[in-house]
Amino acid sequence: MTSPAKLLQELIALPSVNPAFLPPGDSRAGERRVAEFLAAAAARARLSVEFQEVLPGRSNLIARLLPSGRIRQRIVLAPHMDTVGVTGDEQFTPVLRNGRIYGRGACDTKGSIAVFLSAMIELASTKDRPADTEICFVALVDEESGQGGSRFLAKRGFKADLAIVGEPTRLRIVTAHKGDLWLQLETRGKAAHGSRPELGRNAVHLMAKIVHLLETDYARQLRRRRHSLLRHATINVGSISGGRQPNIVPDWCAIRIDRRTIPGESDPAVKREILRFIRRRGLRASMLDTKNEEPAPPLETNPRLPLVRQFLLRAGQKKPAGVDFFSDAGVLAAAGIPSIVFGPGDIAQAHTVDEWVAVSQLERGQRLLLRFLQSLP
Repeated sequence: MTSPAKLLQELIALPSVNPAFLPPGDSRAGERRVAEFLAAAAARARLSVEFQEVLPGRSNLIARLLPSGRIRQRIVLAPHMDTVGVTGDEQFTPVLRNGRIYGRGACDTKGSIAVFLSAMIELASTKDRPADTEICFVALVDEESGQGGSRFLAKRGFKADLAIVGEPTRLRIVTAHKGDLWLQLETRGKAAHGSRPELGRNAVHLMAKIVHLLETDYARQLRRRRHSLLRHATINVGSISGGRQPNIVPDWCAIRIDRRTIPGESDPAVKREILRFIRRRGLRASMLDTKNEEPAPPLETNPRLPLVRQFLLRAGQKKPAGVDFFSDAGVLAAAGIPSIVFGPGDIAQAHTVDEWVAVSQLERGQRLLLRFLQSLP
């Protein structure tokens, strides 16, 4: 069988840091090297290959395994090629130690790339190729920043009967994840000399009251709304800035908020809810979006869909799982493609200095996915 562990080590050695995490012109930026390497591997397995330019110099890779007969359904395997930044170039040197492979992207999500492509190559080499199902391996760009790769697919009407999005889920099949909304709240005050603070109105003090209420009363309010797989929505005040120097009463302050949403919540409704919560307590603030030029919606896919149920059965998983993080699955599902999340590794290892994935997870993930693909008509 094609070794996912060997493939992963080769992928780690190819830097593919999202340009958002590097200075302009850094040679480690972008997914091109990984895309070209995967295209060559897919072509050797006689898969049809195409590049889909999403951003200048950054292209999704699509490799197709066509059925022996008429195409009646399409399955998409969709990991992402980009990684977050590194603290040193040694993170691009894969290390195999004690049954683990260490290196940037090991679990997020070059491990998924290795599992998905190796299973597809293995399937292409056997007589068990589906008769009516097209299988598309779509390696996406830009997940770690703006999800440009998946949004490109969605906007151009790409269709599929199921997307399996690669993320570290410890090989659990995930049908629900949280959405993500970043907001900025601003308070306005009145400047005055620091020796006469009573003549001003302190915007930082006003914001401090709002932060306290959001992190206590509002957070408790969110905990009362439960989702069967995702528990509850959350809020985190991640940064604060305001004022210019100690001897001036600050007339402006801003905080940046990360609000994780659950299925059933919409971004406009969440914004209204937060502003209403603040106003009902006699406070005032204005609100700006800081990230979401494009929505990052929560995911909720019906586990009773035949293909999802079939994957759960083949994997021996009785019930689907949910995860707190956002992924390309939310984008694809919002565009009408039923989507689930699946892959080796643990999200607790993602983005860490010593990111790793167990070889046993890679091998088991390949077997589970291959078993499912072989069961397709």
